[in-house]
Amino acid sequence: MFVPPTLLAPGIQSPLNWSDYKVIAFDMDSTLINIECIDELAKEAGVGDQVVRITEATMRGEIKDFKESLRARVLLLKGLPLESLARVYKSKLQFNPGVETWMRACQAHGLKTILVSGGFTYFADRVCERLRMDYSRSNALAMDDGVLTGELIAQHWGDICDGEEKRKMLQQTCSELGFSLSQAVAVGDGSNDLPMMKACQDAGGLSVAFHAKPAVKAQAMVSVEAGGMDELLHLFG
Repeated sequence: MFVPPTLLAPGIQSPLNWSDYKVIAFDMDSTLINIECIDELAKEAGVGDQVVRITEATMRGEIKDFKESLRARVLLLKGLPLESLARVYKSKLQFNPGVETWMRACQAHGLKTILVSGGFTYFADRVCERLRMDYSRSNALAMDDGVLTGELIAQHWGDICDGEEKRKMLQQTCSELGFSLSQAVAVGDGSNDLPMMKACQDAGGLSVAFHAKPAVKAQAMVSVEAGGMDELLHLFG
């Protein structure tokens, strides 16, 4: 099997079969889309440098408690109007190269698609609708009279979608659909994607790093090093 230099896939020796996979889970920020939404919101709120430093340290794994990190960053957004979220979505958010092509290929081969994000429902819901994804889990920002309160809204599954919640969502969805994690693919770029990626990998499924942090690339079975997400098509027969 020819694997182009844009991909690192040392443990894969022959073309993969689409029929072996039934579910694929994606991180959103910096994976499906080109931005970290919370960082862009922070710029709108005038606290960009503070939030970006926390985000980068969290994604590198230097801050271990994602929930604490997210609460601290969301608190800094207190008072931000809804119009700022709309402005970030309309002017900054784009799909990463190759995402739409790869998503269409997965869906054409019958894979159920999941978005699991430490980001926010305002953006995740819109991304899911545009990409026609099947399932989603992300964090809900609390608002009062059209401005952010600096808090998160508890949902039926909990209040914060962190790495463990991503893993749990993927496992629950597979179980509900009657599939095994050996039939699942997990795609991400940051440390909070590692639990779902490791769960797939340990079960015999596929873990994919997309333009990822070094710690994530080191643990993934496949790493997209350059180009778009559609580079993954080279792995399939």
